[in-house]
Formats: sequence, C-alpha cells, structure tokens
Amino acid sequence: MTVPLGGVPLSEHAALLATLTEAGFTDLWSSEVSGSDAFTPLTLASVWQPRARLGTAITPVFTRGPGLLAMTAAALADAALGRFSLGIGASSPVVVGDWNAAEFEKPWARSRDMLTFLRSALAGETVDAEYETFRIRRFRLERPPSLPPRLLLAALRPGMLRLAATHADGVILNWLAATDVSRALSEIKPAPAGFEVVARIFVCPTEDRAYARNAARRLIAAYLTVPAYAAFHRWLGRESELGPMWQAWAAGDRRGALAAIPDEVVDELVVHGSPEECRKRVARYAEAGVGVPVMALLPTPELERGGSATLRDVLGKLGPAR
Repeated sequence: MTVPLGGVPLSEHAALLATLTEAGFTDLWSSEVSGSDAFTPLTLASVWQPRARLGTAITPVFTRGPGLLAMTAAALADAALGRFSLGIGASSPVVVGDWNAAEFEKPWARSRDMLTFLRSALAGETVDAEYETFRIRRFRLERPPSLPPRLLLAALRPGMLRLAATHADGVILNWLAATDVSRALSEIKPAPAGFEVVARIFVCPTEDRAYARNAARRLIAAYLTVPAYAAFHRWLGRESELGPMWQAWAAGDRRGALAAIPDEVVDELVVHGSPEECRKRVARYAEAGVGVPVMALLPTPELERGGSATLRDVLGKLGPAR
C-alpha cells in the first residue's frame, strides 16, 4: 500500500499500518510529489511495523544532491535493516523545475549517474568521480548502512527500462494496465537474477462507477498529458484512444480533454469497484509479472462519509489475507 493515506495525519497512522499488516499487506511504499516527502512516512513505519518492507516510489534524482540523497537513504536503511528499497526516478519538469527550482536536463544520464554514485556511496566507498551530469569530490558516508538498500529505477519506455536492467536491482512501473506489463517487461529480458518488478496501481474502491470514472479522468488528464507519460502511452499503442484528450488539452480545453477519455481507457488504468473486485483486478498485475503490486488508494464517497472506521474496513477487505 502507498503511504501515507489521504486525509489522515501522519501522527495517526500507527493504527492504520497495523490494520494493513493484519490484512496481509507486506510492503509500505511512499511517493514524493507535493504531499509528504518520501522518507518521513517510511521512517515512522519502520518503527511502527518492524517487519514491513519499505520502499520509495519514487525519490526524484534532481531534487536532492547526490550526497544528501545517499545520507537520507543510508539513515532509513540503517533504521530498517534489510527491509528498505530506494526507488529513484527522473520525475517531471513541473516537479523538478517549477516546484524545486532545479534544472530538468538529461534525465536518462542523471538517472544512470545517480545509480552509479549511490551504488558506491551506500557501500561505504569514497567517491571521487566525474560523471556526465555531476562531479563528486571525495564523498564518503560517515554512517554507511551495514546492508545497503536495493536500488530500483522508475522506468516507462525502452531506454529507462534497459537502464534499470543494467544498473538497478529492479524497476518501478506506473500508469499502465495489467495488459501492458508484458510489453514493458519485454525490454528488460533476460532480467538479472533477483530483479524486482514493482508497479503502482491506482485503486478507487467504490461501486459508484460514475464517481470512480470522474475521479480517474481527472488523474489521467493530469498525468498522461505530461510529455513523458504521453510518449509512454503512444509507445503502448494508445494514440487513437488518447489523441483527442491530448489535442483538447493542448488547445486549453480542459473540460473537453476530460470528456475525450474513453471509458475503456479509464477502466484499464484505474482499478475500481468493490474492495473485493479491486483486489482481484490488482492480482492480475501479479499474474502478468509484477512482483510487488503497490496499491495507491483514491478517495471514495464511502470513505469520505464513513471516516476512520470505514477506512479500516476497506483496508481489511483490500488486503491479500482476505
């Protein structure tokens, strides 16, 4: 499950994480856009749920300097020994440039260089090297973790997918249907031994189909108009289905863009239905080759009306133990 859960203060997450564990969730993964940072929720989780696996999906490679990213990852790896995976990725020009005042340049090269640097730094080595996108002078962690975290790379199209296969311990997929998984994984075959496949899956557990589709359309329009995601879905073969949305969005017609997204695409990319139906649909990602299917819970009318008791009930029904 993606944490933190919406509408609940971090200070009140201990009971919810216990509910997730009881429901059979083994992994807690964070994200980092404009809500919580990627590390604070996992640091709390490392104490509250000392057996849970933890991961970032993702930490951008541009918004922290290499040394700071290594230090932050090392601290969490030390707190959650053997349970933490560091997922990094290029993110987007909006997050990197507009919100963090950094230059979004050469994302593939920056990702490669950060993976190479982190591999050495987290192993406790002194790094004195000039990479294509940054220069490091005699950096060495004072507290390298005794067991370095696994390094995962967020990837969409062939270039990043192949980079994950050659430089990372796993790949993080996002915004794809279960039927798209095989296309993505075909770019990393043969995968190295122990290579991990993670996917974030948006889940809206409500039988109010109109509500779920409206919420999903807003997300799809916000994400899949970003150039990297648009190119990803063109590569996946959705030019005809999403072309009208892209045209309306480019013309400034936001309402028209939402209306242009076909129901079929909405239903493929965002899981919705009863919690039991959602659980079954998420299982299809596992059947397609995703080793760690990570749910990202979206709000629903039931959750908004029912409060914490309803949330705990829904989490229990979503869990693999059911």
